Amino acid sequence: MEALRVDSLSKDFGGVHALSSVSFSVGTGQRLVVIGPNGAGKTTLFNVINGQLSPTSGRVFFFEQDITNMPTHQRAHLGQARSFQIVSLFLNLTVLDNALIALHGTKPSRFQMFWPMNGYRNLMDEARKNLDAAMLWEKRDEIVKNLSHGEQRRLEIALSLAQNPKLLLLDEPSSGLTRDESSEVIGLIKNLGSKITVLIVDHDMNLVFGVADRIIVLHYGQVIADGTPEVIRDDPRVREIYMGMEECIDHVGVG
Repeated sequence: MEALRVDSLSKDFGGVHALSSVSFSVGTGQRLVVIGPNGAGKTTLFNVINGQLSPTSGRVFFFEQDITNMPTHQRAHLGQARSFQIVSLFLNLTVLDNALIALHGTKPSRFQMFWPMNGYRNLMDEARKNLDAAMLWEKRDEIVKNLSHGEQRRLEIALSLAQNPKLLLLDEPSSGLTRDESSEVIGLIKNLGSKITVLIVDHDMNLVFGVADRIIVLHYGQVIADGTPEVIRDDPRVREIYMGMEECIDHVGVG
């Protein structure tokens, strides 16, 4: 079943065509990575899918429902979640506090001043599950600003899981990470489970080829390649257009 479909999506900023008739679909549980040079339209694509930008033309479908004109918060209620390139956490609170706040924001009880103690226990169980997935439960009492950048990245993904997303949008999840930290994020994404469809934008070829079931290459707002990691690795157009990719992918295993 299709989790996401974009149909002839275009976005113009004045005379600049950020996206030009972009079409693709993502199957339920698939890991799709979007790559391309700076300015290719990757973040614009994410912003249109997430509802932060309205397309100039084209449609967006989420589990066959037309969400083209739906605001971001309604898309979140349907099961979209997103992490951003710039980490957005409560840096002066603990890891556990961040996890509990994220969970509480998804519950009807967020509008209540007082609520039953068993509600807190339920949140704690969910928080532990999400932090365990990100290998951060042992750091639950740590102040977030004291975490490494890689740990903060994993925490942000863990907070995205609070929404029980059907579709998780990850914008440059390896940005600023060391190779070891990037490997930890790769492991986290791989272990998210088949119920969560993941759409990723990233430049890190180790992450791209480490998690992707399928890769789309954007260039000047257009899809110039779409296929398995093996197909993309051997595509001469991709090697020519994507700066540095030939050197990168020759040193990255596909499997």
